[in-house]
Amino acid sequence: MSEFEKIQLFENKKVRTAWDEEKQEWFFSIVDVCGILADSKDYDTARKYWSKLKERLIAEGNELVTNCLQLKMVSPKDGKRYNTDVADMQGMLRIIQSIPSKKAEPIKIWMAQVATERINQAIDPERSIDQAVADYRRLGYSEAWITRRIKTIEIRKGLTDEWKRGGVTREIDFAFLTDLMSKTWSGLTTREYKNYKGLTKENLRDNMTNMELLLNALAEESATELNKARNPEGLSENASIAKEGAEVAKTAREDFEKRIGHSVVSSEKAIDYIKSPEEIPFPDEQKGEGQ
Repeated sequence: MSEFEKIQLFENKKVRTAWDEEKQEWFFSIVDVCGILADSKDYDTARKYWSKLKERLIAEGNELVTNCLQLKMVSPKDGKRYNTDVADMQGMLRIIQSIPSKKAEPIKIWMAQVATERINQAIDPERSIDQAVADYRRLGYSEAWITRRIKTIEIRKGLTDEWKRGGVTREIDFAFLTDLMSKTWSGLTTREYKNYKGLTKENLRDNMTNMELLLNALAEESATELNKARNPEGLSENASIAKEGAEVAKTAREDFEKRIGHSVVSSEKAIDYIKSPEEIPFPDEQKGEGQ
């Protein structure tokens, strides 16, 4: 299964999901959905509820439980990854039918909306960008920061596409290359960077300052262009170019730090800059450029 994970919200309650690219469908954390249906605010209570429901379904000879899959997902308790029971939309609908709850119909409608939206985004990728912009606005980010962040998402997508073209397919290898680039230009791996900023489950890039976003984007755009020019094959060759691209950003960082007299790798979170008047635009954000 090729999937990516995403936290989705049903009435402000979190549901862990994973998108299967091959099957083109979502898989939902059964515990999370059961917790909503049972109106439980406690994760352990929801887990026990699903455990008892499983026992009942097995005793009834219901094949639904044996057809459930397990995927490693991040636990809402400690942030670690554990095998988690998941079901596709059809399986979840059957589970919902086994639970008397006033939330049954609303969550069925919500699941259908989740599935439809993802398919629409696959047909029209611009929808994904529009949704991201709406989410950032809801969280209070400035329009300038949002524009900058969306640009970095596009740049990251271009780089990962190049890595895939070069034969990199495993999630662990993408993580390795990302860590390599981060360590090269900033001096910190992704985990070290998050620790430095005091982050746990939050997205690192969503908490980068203006200059950090720019330098990270410079590293990734440089690596992308180098990949296009050299056509690397396999993890080793891609890693060599990823490091070279990140060194471009490292050189720019060190030069700029000499001029301002302090490090641009900051422990500050983006939330501290949401209402900041300071603007550091991308080159094509300048008036008259790139038009």
